Amino acid sequence: MLHVHQDAEQDNRLQVAIDLARLSGGRIACVQVAGALPHSVDFHGEMLGLAAIIDTIHDQDRMLRQDTEARLRRAGIEWDWRCFDGGVVEALIAQSRLADIIVVSQPIARRPAAGQPLPIVGDVVVHTSAPVLMVPAGRNHFDAAGPAIMAWNGSAEAAHAMRLAVPLLQRASCVHLVEVTDDAPGAPASEAATYLARHNIICEVHEWPPKGRQIALALLHAAAELEARYLVMGAYGHNRLRETILGGVTRDLIHSTTVPLLLAH
Repeated sequence: MLHVHQDAEQDNRLQVAIDLARLSGGRIACVQVAGALPHSVDFHGEMLGLAAIIDTIHDQDRMLRQDTEARLRRAGIEWDWRCFDGGVVEALIAQSRLADIIVVSQPIARRPAAGQPLPIVGDVVVHTSAPVLMVPAGRNHFDAAGPAIMAWNGSAEAAHAMRLAVPLLQRASCVHLVEVTDDAPGAPASEAATYLARHNIICEVHEWPPKGRQIALALLHAAAELEARYLVMGAYGHNRLRETILGGVTRDLIHSTTVPLLLAH
């Protein structure tokens, strides 16, 4: 499932979705939410140029759909198009119930300027049962055949992410099970390796001490050292007063990763 939005990363996001669809002959569900209406109100309380604003937004949405569908047609990918009004996060969550994976972009800012990707990753991943693939800024492809990292700390979140990632991990040239924490409280890495082996995934287990660094930085160092094409990890987060509160490692990786990040909550 692809988040379709008029921003600087849309073309990159689309190409990653195409790469994923080609892996298994899949179909892309394109979810487009109509742009929000900016309100300009004069001193008499009358909205200025509202009709023109609505027409402009609808024209932009139509052009984006036409361009996206033309590209999918050229790529030979099947798709369906789902248009919604209202909240982007709510639409993606509602449509993700039968999705295998959700493709979104890395946020640039909490309050994005025009043309920047929406900061929706955390809200989507915490509320959906499907894995979320976050595409880093500027990344215009997804290499499922290269090395992959599975971040492991023995937690239920890590185990859940690993199970959902099995179809991708089976295509990796090498899976590196990277244990960063010094005292993982749950299942040991050896059990995770055994689970993967039962799915014909042979992995290498690495103990990667933080050495005084933040865990997110240690994982990114491991990704660079092991030449990983993507990183899988369990996402930590919860809701409090309608606000999504992400765990520190999850939040740091979302904002700092330079490789695609597959998250599951």
